[in-house]
Amino acid sequence: MMKNILLWLVLLSATVSQSQYALSTGNLGDNKRASVTEFIGLAQITIDYHRPGVKGREGKIWNTDVAHYGLKDLGFGTSNAAPWRGGANENTTISFSHPVTIEGKNLDAGTYGLHFILGETDDTVIFSKRANAWGSFYYDPTEDALRVTVRHRTLEKPVEWLKYEFIEQTDENATVALLWENRMIPFKISADVHCIQMETFKSELRTKPGFTWQAFVQAAGYALQHNEDDQALEWADMAINARFIGQKNFQTLSTKAAVLKKLNRNKEADKLMDEALLLGQMIELHQYGRQLIGEKKPQKALEVFQLNYKKNPNVFTTNIGLARGYSAIGNYKKAMSYLEAARKQAPDQVNRDNVMASIEKLRAGKDIN
Repeated sequence: MMKNILLWLVLLSATVSQSQYALSTGNLGDNKRASVTEFIGLAQITIDYHRPGVKGREGKIWNTDVAHYGLKDLGFGTSNAAPWRGGANENTTISFSHPVTIEGKNLDAGTYGLHFILGETDDTVIFSKRANAWGSFYYDPTEDALRVTVRHRTLEKPVEWLKYEFIEQTDENATVALLWENRMIPFKISADVHCIQMETFKSELRTKPGFTWQAFVQAAGYALQHNEDDQALEWADMAINARFIGQKNFQTLSTKAAVLKKLNRNKEADKLMDEALLLGQMIELHQYGRQLIGEKKPQKALEVFQLNYKKNPNVFTTNIGLARGYSAIGNYKKAMSYLEAARKQAPDQVNRDNVMASIEKLRAGKDIN
């Protein structure tokens, strides 16, 4: 008796050991394993699934035991009214890193089991809170997080292996398409890209990136561009004055000046910009001068280029700057003199070619900007 018990324990131990150290395998049966990921802004969407093949069953996929219409008792598990699993093997899952809308309906961040109630023309897409079941054998409608109804489409070319793709993408939307045999089932996902971006900045500025003034400048610039003026001012001020990390330099001061200008606090903005110009490095001043030309402020641009030349006399960049400045106000003769000086200082063939192209424009009586 004792020998039998000892033998049983040895066999049990071996079985447990084998299960713990089972070798990895690829596809389960004839179904390919797959995953597809796409981003809408910072919102990450990932679909994990197994891909059954048509395998000669053309015309025998939809409204059959392969992909049944409606709800059906599959003869296994706890569900006697199961939808289609949208793939093979265990749950097809879809994950969202941030809240989204599906066909205009809100859905929280998280991972969901993906199921379909198929029909003749319309299909219901189910996002189930249960994402770790096998197929739809254990489907429970009380675990639904969301249902949406969509109309499927007929494909021009057949698809042998079931797949999910992201199509019809824009900055804030993407359509997920299930494609198999001759059918596409699409559903549209949208994310509030700007809101997610702003919340991400707010969170990350309280972590490692927030230990640099550069991060606050980046965040302030984004907020200003998207009309979040009060938040932009707060971040711009932090870049200058935050304890330990704040600095007064061209980038921090000019960023705050731009925000103040947007808020119509022009005197404060001009004073801050005057301070920034005195701290500007050669490339920073050159780029700012070009920005002013783009803003149709040629005289102010020339003043910046002149200041840059005074701080960094007779070098390639400042000669190019003055050529642009004088060209912008229509003084082509003076612009030509600085271009000729820059031509001799060009650091490489690409820059020489660019200078020569500008010289030809001036000779033709055209502005080089």
